[in-house]
Amino acid sequence: MPYAGYHWQPVQQPVCQPHEYIRNGTAKLLTLFHPASGVVRVKGVTNSTNATLHQWFKAQLTDILAAQPLVIPTGPAALTNRLFWESWRDGLSVKASLSQSLPCLRLLLIMDNLVGHKNPAWLCWCFTQGILPIYTPLAGSWLNMAESIQRLLKRRALDGTYPHTVEDIIRALEAVARHWNTQPTPFTWAGKRQARRQRAYLTRHPLGASAASTPHSVCRRDAYW
Repeated sequence: MPYAGYHWQPVQQPVCQPHEYIRNGTAKLLTLFHPASGVVRVKGVTNSTNATLHQWFKAQLTDILAAQPLVIPTGPAALTNRLFWESWRDGLSVKASLSQSLPCLRLLLIMDNLVGHKNPAWLCWCFTQGILPIYTPLAGSWLNMAESIQRLLKRRALDGTYPHTVEDIIRALEAVARHWNTQPTPFTWAGKRQARRQRAYLTRHPLGASAASTPHSVCRRDAYW
């Protein structure tokens, strides 16, 4: 399917797109995103079943944690370590049972709240590797930063193009991800935009109990009855 994009065209000579839409398959983008650094790891696939997704996750997470030793505390330190794991799950209504022997926590993995991400075999593997999966709440997809980076990559890779095969889409998405990682942009909650809005708000004067404000203070006149 053609992806619309921005074009500079001569007057009365618009870009023409074919009217046919032949669905030759779909491409999916497996994504691991590190917001603090902005680095993204992706893989284009034609299906995202648990077998495909978890196999790729295991390979990528093993590579990420290769520089961090896997330490299993014993004695009193084991209880302290378990309490530290539990502290990251405070407030959750549904909690997976942690393994009896837990290594030191090495990584927090934020995932969608899907049934496939709660597979017992997958959770046991994560616990043995010192990885704690934490799930976004239902109807909280806007909290998932991986969807934000996917939207950026998709726009940069496909806008204004007309891919004819699934492989064309996958190559474009993976290529733009490699280019992104040459100079990644960190993602932060409440970043510079909110700071600018907060500074602008502090220079204004609120009006009563409403959300309105003015750039200058309003003179208050005495009322006579």
